[in-house]
Amino acid sequence: MKKISSRIWRAIIEFDMIQANDQILIGLSGGKDSLFLTYSLAHLRQHSGRPFSMAACTLDTRFSDSFPRQELADFCRQLAIPFYSSPVDIPAAIAAAKSPDPCATCAYFRRGALNRIASEHGFNKVALAHHHDDAVETFLLGLFYAGRLKTFLPKTPQERSGVTIIRPLIYFREAEITANSERLNLKAIKNPCPYNGQTKRQEIKEMLHALDSKDPEYYRRFSAAMRSGGATGLWPAEPDRHTLKGRYLDFIDYNKNNNPL
Repeated sequence: MKKISSRIWRAIIEFDMIQANDQILIGLSGGKDSLFLTYSLAHLRQHSGRPFSMAACTLDTRFSDSFPRQELADFCRQLAIPFYSSPVDIPAAIAAAKSPDPCATCAYFRRGALNRIASEHGFNKVALAHHHDDAVETFLLGLFYAGRLKTFLPKTPQERSGVTIIRPLIYFREAEITANSERLNLKAIKNPCPYNGQTKRQEIKEMLHALDSKDPEYYRRFSAAMRSGGATGLWPAEPDRHTLKGRYLDFIDYNKNNNPL
């Protein structure tokens, strides 16, 4: 867990994701990414210099008749994390929206449901399990299919809901999460979405895989492009070591000053 924790702390500290006494709701789908995020944050909470509380929430999207609520509730109970669940009829929402992009409709309603549940139960932040591959894929999706240079941000305050989205796994590659999940014996639940593997994102994923097999530098260049300049929607420039060290010392000083021996 030491290597895992250091990578997550890097993201949390660099992007100022967690403040003292934050109440964080984790979006737990049951997939490998969200299981890994939930397990990792539960571990980090025990060693955090800034106290925070957390819970997990799973949305029953009605894509399947069998919703593994008890299985996920048991997983959270083992980690001493409160568990919530709520139905969201995504097939009905997609049919009503008549959208050519069912994935965008699904994401919109799931995000809205999580924000609503977070607000109702007093959570000020929602943690999502997006990783670095997701960010690069989103960047290329915007470039190829929308003609814009934009990806999601590691930390996204939402004015309308008052909830801030954080993505602590942003420095993990998908393959690393898969390998770590296997080592931790985290049993992922099969994605019930009927569109799984048939999306534009899947096309981008396969394209990246093909490019990577030719030259791994392609991925590094795409990743670097997300940091360029200060264009709207792009990540801020990567801080230098001096700035990052200052943020780290500030984080540690809080622990010393607020948790005296």
